Amino acid sequence: MRDCGASPSSAELLDWYDRHARVLPWRVSPADRTMGVVPDAYAVWLSEVMLQQTTVAAVRDYFTRFMTLWPTVQDLAAASDDRVMGEWAGLGYYARARNLLKCAREVTARGGFPDTRAGLMELPGIGPYTSAAIAAIAFDRTETVVDGNVERVMARLFHVETPLPAAKPELTALATGLTPADRPGDYAQAVMDLGATICTPKSPGCGICPWNSDCLARAAGVQATLPKKTPKRPKPTRYGIAYLARREDGAWLLERRPDKGLLGGMLGWPGAQWGDTPCEAPPITADWQDPGAEVRHTFTHFHLRLSLRVAELPPDAKPDRGAFQPVRASDLPTVMRKAYELARSTLTPPVTPPVPH
Repeated sequence: MRDCGASPSSAELLDWYDRHARVLPWRVSPADRTMGVVPDAYAVWLSEVMLQQTTVAAVRDYFTRFMTLWPTVQDLAAASDDRVMGEWAGLGYYARARNLLKCAREVTARGGFPDTRAGLMELPGIGPYTSAAIAAIAFDRTETVVDGNVERVMARLFHVETPLPAAKPELTALATGLTPADRPGDYAQAVMDLGATICTPKSPGCGICPWNSDCLARAAGVQATLPKKTPKRPKPTRYGIAYLARREDGAWLLERRPDKGLLGGMLGWPGAQWGDTPCEAPPITADWQDPGAEVRHTFTHFHLRLSLRVAELPPDAKPDRGAFQPVRASDLPTVMRKAYELARSTLTPPVTPPVPH
């Protein structure tokens, strides 16, 4: 904890933010805020959901596309599940996309977003962090917003050597002590910007940091070693088989995964449950071929190695499960899209009926 001496000033950080705030498509700049421009709660919410465990660089294009397709929460609420899931593909964590739709429909039914953290917590998919971020940024509530950037800033500023994740309560308490009643939304974004642009994980730019004279880790010369982290356990590897069958007319055999669980509700290739060893579970009797390639993909908690079986089927093929339909690669989750790209490269082009004259 901090020894005797000067305390960091939120005013100093806000002065820095007023000059150096990142330009982000979902953000109202400090200059615009002084002109009375109010943040759009829908844009703030959408960006925060997209940014969970994802980078700003990865989210920019997705956010812009979503806002073009569905400029209001009511527009998003009216969208089809499949279309939203398809546009989400590549951001991962599809439970977030399912909750995105549930939340949009709930907000529409309520007539708008609640303006308090407690009210926001009642919505699907909104937890402690997201509710605090929306309440602070969209509604200027005095809430403390703590993400990975903020944890890093607090650990260095106050020289906290307790490793994460055990240090989270202490770092949150320290962040709360610095959160001002004036401009809490701008302040929340300022701390996150500081961590993203100056107080970075490696080689922090201490010389240009507005809090450099108050940083205890810098005074001790250990800023680059903090925050400490408890070593993670190695991720296990799971195995599976995906069956990719294409009819002569170009339609592919797909099935929808159960609503609950990984990739819940998404279209995918028939196959057995992923586990320690791959299991055979073909959806139809066919001359299945092994293309000699596998899909490798990493999820949050495990690595996946997915063997492929590929077959071409006649027009009257009747599978035990699933249904034949055209495939748009962008509608598939990333791991299924990888399998699709591999499989179709091994098959001859589909038969195209002649165009009548």
